[in-house]
Amino acid sequence: MKKLHTVLVLLFVLSSAFTFAQGKVKITGKIIEQETKQPLEFATVTIQTTDNVTVNGGLTDVNGEYNIDVPPGTYNIKFDFISFESSVISNKEVSSNINLGVTAMAPDATLLNEVEIVAERSTVDIKLDKRVYNVGKDMIVKGGSVSDVLDNVPSVTVDVEGNVSLRGNESVTILIDGRPSSLAGSNIAEVLRVLPADSVEKVEVITNPSARYDAEGGGGIINIVLRKGKANGFNGSIVASTGIPDNHGISANLNYRSDNYNLFSNLGYNYRNSPGNYFTDAEYFDEDGNTASFVNEKRDNERKRKGYNASFGMDLFLNKSTTWTNSISLRNSNGDNPTDTYYDYYTADGTYDKTRYRFNLEDEEDKNIQFSTNLVKKFNEDGHELSINGSFAKSTDYETAQIDDVVLGTTTPDIDNTYQRTLNDEDEKRGLVQADYVLPFGEGSQFEAGYRGSFVDLTTNAKTETLESNAWIIDPNYTSLLEYKENVHALYMQYGSKFGKFSYLLGLRWEDSDIEVNLLSNDNYNNKKYNNFFPSAFLTYEFIEGTSASISYSRRINRPRGRFINPFSSLASNINIFTGNPDLNPSMTDAFDLGFLKKWDKITFSTSAYINVTNDSFQFVRRESGDFVTQTVGGADIIDENNEVVEVVDGADIRTPVILTTPINLAKEYRFGFEFNINYTPYRWWRLNSNFNFFRNEIDGDYTYTDFQGDVVTQNFDNTNYSWFTRINSKVNLPLKIDWQLNADYRGPRKNAQSDYKGIFSANTAISKDVLKERATISLNVSDIFNSRKRKLNSSLAQVDSYTEMQWRERQVTLSFTYRFNTKKNDKEQRGSQQGEGSDDFMGGK
Repeated sequence: MKKLHTVLVLLFVLSSAFTFAQGKVKITGKIIEQETKQPLEFATVTIQTTDNVTVNGGLTDVNGEYNIDVPPGTYNIKFDFISFESSVISNKEVSSNINLGVTAMAPDATLLNEVEIVAERSTVDIKLDKRVYNVGKDMIVKGGSVSDVLDNVPSVTVDVEGNVSLRGNESVTILIDGRPSSLAGSNIAEVLRVLPADSVEKVEVITNPSARYDAEGGGGIINIVLRKGKANGFNGSIVASTGIPDNHGISANLNYRSDNYNLFSNLGYNYRNSPGNYFTDAEYFDEDGNTASFVNEKRDNERKRKGYNASFGMDLFLNKSTTWTNSISLRNSNGDNPTDTYYDYYTADGTYDKTRYRFNLEDEEDKNIQFSTNLVKKFNEDGHELSINGSFAKSTDYETAQIDDVVLGTTTPDIDNTYQRTLNDEDEKRGLVQADYVLPFGEGSQFEAGYRGSFVDLTTNAKTETLESNAWIIDPNYTSLLEYKENVHALYMQYGSKFGKFSYLLGLRWEDSDIEVNLLSNDNYNNKKYNNFFPSAFLTYEFIEGTSASISYSRRINRPRGRFINPFSSLASNINIFTGNPDLNPSMTDAFDLGFLKKWDKITFSTSAYINVTNDSFQFVRRESGDFVTQTVGGADIIDENNEVVEVVDGADIRTPVILTTPINLAKEYRFGFEFNINYTPYRWWRLNSNFNFFRNEIDGDYTYTDFQGDVVTQNFDNTNYSWFTRINSKVNLPLKIDWQLNADYRGPRKNAQSDYKGIFSANTAISKDVLKERATISLNVSDIFNSRKRKLNSSLAQVDSYTEMQWRERQVTLSFTYRFNTKKNDKEQRGSQQGEGSDDFMGGK
């Protein structure tokens, strides 16, 4: 039926063009689902004469609204949506522009089972200004984490260390239910690995956000929408999973809804071991450029982590127009991360010298609690709304490590051995206050304004001690006490309107930032106060129904946090060390986007070209620290206060330079790219979606510093890099209610001024079977089928060349069982719910 309507609509749009030229009027209105009151997107509206001859028609947008041109006359107006009862307005006289108001459609119970394959929502919904990834339809992430979810979202990639990128840009803001989540704290990558995938309903990717959103994130915004049932009564699901390597968990999404309140909860517990590996082959040179030595570093990691997360909440329906929501969220995780590192040392001629073994046993415990409240008042006019949000969270991250560094196979076992222990203790408090007001007026116009206050107070206590003469001595080079305070106040307003085929949205956001970085361990205090305006503008033109184009601009900011500003280093390796930079400044990005969207019966296609210009962009630089790891040959050589050898004793000792990696602000970064997104349904039983992104990244800037010898060194970072990535996903509905899914992605090679990264290919697959009259599903998935997801790079500095491979997690096989309470796999609440904070209606909907 839907195909027939679509064909008729397209035919009569063309055949009636001449008639419209003689005079036309508009029929507008809105279609919602009767029970949930949610708008129905892609519902079909057919305009017929009283003789049942189709004159025109169209599809509803994301807000359930339609706008159709017809000549004056008397019509039968029919509303259709798959698995819903049709609705008809008969003999409606239309002599001028008319609004039919809200039409509520009810599900057709007799058709639900018959059309369930056809009615299944796509895993990915493509819209003009964003992509919506429906997690419940993706078997590959069953039993996984939210990090696994994001790695399957179009335009989004998650690297081997858990860092999230959007269109290849790591400057991304991650929201949970439309708001910055205090659950994330300062380590969002780790939180994403802990939260179960089954707690997420969908993920929204917004590449160029409007003024309503926080200006943070030069690359865009990713909004993670958690599950919350909408059907009356008790409903929910439980998922149990087990896997190899160890990946065992259970999670539940439970909900009870009545006319006066809604109780909801998400619970989860998991135990996971994520074994990984790392190696670096390095060649060191002397001041004349001659080979001095070789060092091969090999590292094996086990990340054993167990934890639980729980959230409980209640929606109170104070009246038909007012809802008050309160919730509490808890997260607790702890783990052991043993790391074995072997350093094989070779002389300049390649002769094996010795092996150093470094064992790092890291214990970590994270605790977090968050309280949230939200009040929404809907006024009489449709879309007229006031919402007020508040949240407070407290989190602690306690991490200790015991490090033993010993030489193997030597006759004097203690001469070069070192023993260390480290402590890294974080205590963080976060607060958020937010208010948003939406006022529609006129036909198709809307004004919006709001305030947001964000408050962060973080204390990091890091300490390293070395065992000397049976006493633990503090190492001041790796000891720090850091206080970070951030207060950001924001005001915004935006106005949007539609006229004819055009729609626009203009916005302005102002943010006042007060940031204190106080390094108490060496009396280094920085106070950064600044305020900025962030304009945004969006223009959309709809050529015909289902075909539109847009152009947009916004200004964004990226503030450094977490490990970027923390000078304490992880000592998993003692010759390759990462350290933060407390003096980092925020970067500012101007983002431009040109998009096009076309929808056919079986295909949805979108493409966009984008340009991002970033000032003071963050870049990682590698340089020699001036420290050395020394292997004694014969007697220990004598060195002076400048770490220079003044006397060689019984053969020259092997001195390996310690290389530091640290973030800095560089002058300018230009990023240009284009991407394609396609959803294709060749048959009812087969769905395909794919994403391709190509970008050019240009960096202009010099880095000047004083090295450990007192010399002023200038490194030129001018670099132009081309790279691309692509992903394809296929889902097939087989007989006997068996589903099969396969996806693959490739991330092209890329370069920067100091490193050359190789391309990465990976593939995943899953198969599932519905059982127990569709109340349950058994799934088996394999992540990284070919065990090929590894970061590979060549790096070059003045006195060292190196090749590195890193694999964060090895191939994973997971078996999961899902049981649903009082809801089937394709019940209506899975099909059409619309969630999220606010609405940018003039850009195709939020």
